[in-house]
Amino acid sequence: MATVHLHNTSGYAQEIRARTHRLTSDEPENNGGKDTGPAPYELLLAALASCTSLTLRMYADKKGWQLGSIKVDARFSRDDQGVETIERTIAFGETLSSEQRTRLAEICEKTPVTKTIRQGTAIQTQLQ
Repeated sequence: MATVHLHNTSGYAQEIRARTHRLTSDEPENNGGKDTGPAPYELLLAALASCTSLTLRMYADKKGWQLGSIKVDARFSRDDQGVETIERTIAFGETLSSEQRTRLAEICEKTPVTKTIRQGTAIQTQLQ
């Protein structure tokens, strides 16, 4: 369903290729990187935010609902006991009815990336 290829020759900057797209991931300077791209957790949040927006747009288009702009803010945190939390806040450019808002909130919980994060996914690693 999805594949990425990563190449690192030195340092913390990571060159990533997804299909024909190229992007860089890095650590911020205060964590030893050069801040040439988003950190890994920022990429995870970007995947969640973009999947959320895309799914909501597709659903609204099917229903003929006008959402206007979609803004998704996501924040990852870890407390002193190691409990990890993602907070997701969504705003729309158009005024929506309470029924539309309720349904869109339900759809947010069913987006593919949301489901993957919530259920956890097995990772099989092979070293070559």
